[in-house]
Amino acid sequence: MHSSAVFLIEFGAVILGLGLLGRLAGRFQFSPIPLYLLAGLAFGEGGLLPLGASEEFVATGAEIGVILLLLMLGLEYSASDLVSNLKTQYPAGLVDAVLNALPGAIMALLLGWGPVAAVVLAGVTWISSSGVIAKVLGDLGRLGNRETPVILSILVLEDLAMAVYLPIVTALLAGAGLAAGSVTLAIALGVAGLVLFLAVRYGRLISRFVSSDDPEKLLLVVLGLTLLVAGIAQQLQVSAAVGAFLVGIALSGEVAEGTHILLSPLRDLFAAVFFVFFGLHTDPASIPPVLLPAMVLAVITAGTKITTGYWAARRAGISTRGRWRAGGTLVARGEFSIVIAGLAVTAGIEPSLGPLATAYVLILVVLGPLTARWTEPIARQVTDRLAARRRPAPAGAAEGDGVARETVDDSDAVGRRS
Repeated sequence: MHSSAVFLIEFGAVILGLGLLGRLAGRFQFSPIPLYLLAGLAFGEGGLLPLGASEEFVATGAEIGVILLLLMLGLEYSASDLVSNLKTQYPAGLVDAVLNALPGAIMALLLGWGPVAAVVLAGVTWISSSGVIAKVLGDLGRLGNRETPVILSILVLEDLAMAVYLPIVTALLAGAGLAAGSVTLAIALGVAGLVLFLAVRYGRLISRFVSSDDPEKLLLVVLGLTLLVAGIAQQLQVSAAVGAFLVGIALSGEVAEGTHILLSPLRDLFAAVFFVFFGLHTDPASIPPVLLPAMVLAVITAGTKITTGYWAARRAGISTRGRWRAGGTLVARGEFSIVIAGLAVTAGIEPSLGPLATAYVLILVVLGPLTARWTEPIARQVTDRLAARRRPAPAGAAEGDGVARETVDDSDAVGRRS
């Protein structure tokens, strides 16, 4: 059969399958991300029906998917909002780095992999998946929740930290000296700082340049600008996702609203392709040997992420339920963790690091949507039961009324949106 025909059949089957899986997930009010990943495992190396002709196209589509996810995330904030959040939420970013990077570094050292592998695995466990979390927030209808700005602030800090972290890791893996590593880091920081400065200082001018009453022209200009900036950022050792995010920050007003409407279908398509691509490159046979340490690391860092989100939300004055939702939403790891692990695998520093990182991310990218949805209800049930045990037996109707009134008040506090 002609290669183009094989490509069309394979890619068409993948897209159709994703649509059916999405409908299935929607029927049960469940995020489709875990199903997309399982589909990738089925079509990947060692799976039931490996892809051939369309794999390269899927890889390109997956990269576009991450870029669009981060662009849409950036559209949620203006440049002034970003600067304000960075000023107010940087302590949460520091707590996030300490609580979630240390378990990965300690695990690598306990396994005897050495300091370079420890730095790599620290990054794998540190960075939450902005792509997965953005998708989950949209699926659960939480973009307007009061805890969402706290979540996004932590994700912003992590994404910007990658502009510093990735050049350092690249230099370590390449065995570069201090001078070469310093030059790479300086370039990365300079580029990220320049784009952020342009977004803050000239965001309105950029929006005017992009603005158009014709949806077709607006779509082409915004998409082209985003891919161009992301490509330049990646060429200069800055994450393409960071570049796309900053483009979204630079756009504001009607341009941001129009872009959001136009790009949402494309984002959903290519985001689904990204999650499938992640599964494609996970050989099921490589997971069992590293499953135990991956599960231990996943459990520990799921707890540290929940702690991070809870602490940051409490610091921002969010209600108790919102704190639990913030913590549960941050659990998922994804695209950045895979990028970091991929650098280490290419450098060949530790053969087992790649499978461990893959298993770890697979566990948490499946667990993440579940913790986002169920952490708050479970925590509420546990605290209610503990409170009921501590509370003396009700003496009359008045006390029962007080309990009911307390529940309503808490529910009203959660229901307010900003």
